[in-house]
Amino acid sequence: MTRQPPNDALVSLANIDALLAPSPSRWRMAMPGFDPEFFDIADYIVRITDRIWHERKIDLCRDYYTEDCVIHTLAGDVIGAAAVEANTHATLKSFPDRTLDPDNVIWSAEDGDAFYTSHLITSRMTNLGPTEYGPATGIRARIRTIADCLCRDNRIEREWLVRDNAALVMQLGFDLAGTASRSARQDADAGLNLTTHFSALADAMHPLAPSHEGKALPAPEQEPAAFANALFARLWNGKDLSALDEAFDFRVGAHLPAMRELYGVLEYREFMQALFQAIPGFVAQVDHVASIPYLGGARDIAVRWSLSGVHRGDGLFGPACDARIYLFGVSHWRVANGRIREEWMVFDELALLRQIEGVRLRR
Repeated sequence: MTRQPPNDALVSLANIDALLAPSPSRWRMAMPGFDPEFFDIADYIVRITDRIWHERKIDLCRDYYTEDCVIHTLAGDVIGAAAVEANTHATLKSFPDRTLDPDNVIWSAEDGDAFYTSHLITSRMTNLGPTEYGPATGIRARIRTIADCLCRDNRIEREWLVRDNAALVMQLGFDLAGTASRSARQDADAGLNLTTHFSALADAMHPLAPSHEGKALPAPEQEPAAFANALFARLWNGKDLSALDEAFDFRVGAHLPAMRELYGVLEYREFMQALFQAIPGFVAQVDHVASIPYLGGARDIAVRWSLSGVHRGDGLFGPACDARIYLFGVSHWRVANGRIREEWMVFDELALLRQIEGVRLRR
């Protein structure tokens, strides 16, 4: 098993200058197949992101992504390094000053010689060119992204990209529901049906069986994967709200899509109740868990998850329309003393609304 890094090698605790110009004595890990310039897999992710986006060496996409890589997004898959390069150019035309600041990289060693990374990013950008949402606004925005990557032999071969596009649309001054509706009309004109597109993934899900109410959760610092699976089974699938008091610190801070900032278990409970109302009976599964140490005995845990259900309730995602939906997202948890003290959850709520509006248009 690959040894986990000491605290002084963690992205969340390091100054950006130290990340990009590490001391020669910095902790190193064995990374067969990767260039020796990289100290560890987190250094690899931070450094190639900086080169592509901040140094504007966009052609390096072809060096650091495989030719046939797959980038999964809730608006559909992006295939190939050339497409990644083209999308990067397009984004910078709309937001020429866009930055991608690394807030954290949580990782795991996979079977064989691969690594899995979950990169939490804050992006600041000014909208100086037209976007798919409308004309340039000149407005500066800040959004959160998580990119989960499967890396092997110095390249990314698969990525799950979740960006808070709803927050971006809202900050640029566009109506969120109206933007989703326009996107759905464009899908219809192009012959794209996102419900059909994601139905195979929804059908292939193996949801976690709901645990019986009151069953104790494993200790997250000692058993992060077991904790994540048990919490999703009990809270998300079992709709057992009593799990919140056991899993979350009473002062939990939760940063959710569409600029939702929650404090404490009460506000988190209200969000989960709204989710249960909007998509009653939804099922969820945990798709990947990675974890690294934080200060002392605390731990950072990254959970990629997926969810499917039917939009049968008014509220969180607008008026109900019985649309079958599929959603995937990533949650970063900072756990201490057996509870989640802070959470960063990212999913593309705009793309979810686009699915719902697509069904509404077809009726």
